[in-house]
Amino acid sequence: MTARTKIILAGVAVGLLLMPWIGWFSLLVVLGIPAVAYLMLDPGQRRRLRRVSRKELGR
Repeated sequence: MTARTKIILAGVAVGLLLMPWIGWFSLLVVLGIPAVAYLMLDPGQRRRLRRVSRKELGR
């Protein structure tokens, strides 16, 4: 496993452990913000985003 994968897995584990204290609202926020941001893009930007691979997004 790469270091980045380990960090992501640790973050997911901590989030799941804290879920009872934080509440389900936080899960809705975490999933909702990227969805709203995607929907705010115009159709040309959405097409370009779908065409670009994930590795190229970080550039």
